[in-house]
Amino acid sequence: MVVIESYNDFLKFLDKLEYKPKLLLHACCAPCSSHTILLLKNYFDISIFYSNDNIYPYSEYELRLNEIINFCNIFGINVIYDDYNDEDYYNAIKGLENLGEKSKRCYKCYELRLNKCAIKCKELGFDYFSTTLSISPYKVERWINEIGYRLEEQYGVKYLYSNFKKGDGYKHSIELSKEYGLYRQDYCGCKYSLEERNCHDRAKEENQG
Repeated sequence: MVVIESYNDFLKFLDKLEYKPKLLLHACCAPCSSHTILLLKNYFDISIFYSNDNIYPYSEYELRLNEIINFCNIFGINVIYDDYNDEDYYNAIKGLENLGEKSKRCYKCYELRLNKCAIKCKELGFDYFSTTLSISPYKVERWINEIGYRLEEQYGVKYLYSNFKKGDGYKHSIELSKEYGLYRQDYCGCKYSLEERNCHDRAKEENQG
């Protein structure tokens, strides 16, 4: 098991690849996938795995799924998705609902989605699995990588280090969203992040009033 601990080491790892391994890349949305796909597509044979039981409401889940399919079609990248099951998410974060962004609630959400990706990776015979989640400044990449390497040991499938906000990745994703006209959501995805956004908006309006 090779554990990559920094983005610079990750770039060195990419340069040493002698063939294009098959990568199952979990994705939460098209904007977060944009930079990540462009960074990795010359090194890996990528398939996107859309598994996001946390997204609320279901219409938002469908909107993000259709957007990522349309974006991936531009580059000839396959999109795999599983059945939406929000009960899996609510069971995973039970008792943590009232915690905010970057809390244990988010940790359990990362864990749920990465676990499903690792299982699918093994099932379909991919060489690596990873996630686009770390491109967001609101996500804790240390937790994401901790979970990923633990799942590598658990399932015997290789995890690809993830810290895609590095190298101005987040900034580039915003530029790509504009270039390709991608729908860019204004909340993480779950019911609680939507409520937190609404509360913030109301407070802002009250302060301005």
